[in-house]
Amino acid sequence: MKKNIILIAMVVILAVLPLFFQKGAEFGGSDDQAEAAITKIDSSYKPWFSSIWEPPSGEIESLLFCLQAAIGAGFIGYFIGFSRGRHKKEDSKEGKGKHVTH
Repeated sequence: MKKNIILIAMVVILAVLPLFFQKGAEFGGSDDQAEAAITKIDSSYKPWFSSIWEPPSGEIESLLFCLQAAIGAGFIGYFIGFSRGRHKKEDSKEGKGKHVTH
């Protein structure tokens, strides 16, 4: 239990600490950086498709990205937990059939 609290505290520190060192910094996405780099190389570049829906603000876009990440992490966590539970159940069934002699 103590080890988990220490690990959680370390994760929180790693997530919050950069915000204090980079005050006023803009944390942009890789899509924006790629578009800027391509435009710098070829100023006549025109994107070959556009978004179906553009979120009304950066905060909504961040919220949707976090929601997508949370759903993905939940799915992965569920799958790993389900697999572990199934393997433990199979192991316990195999263990009941075997008799240990001393």
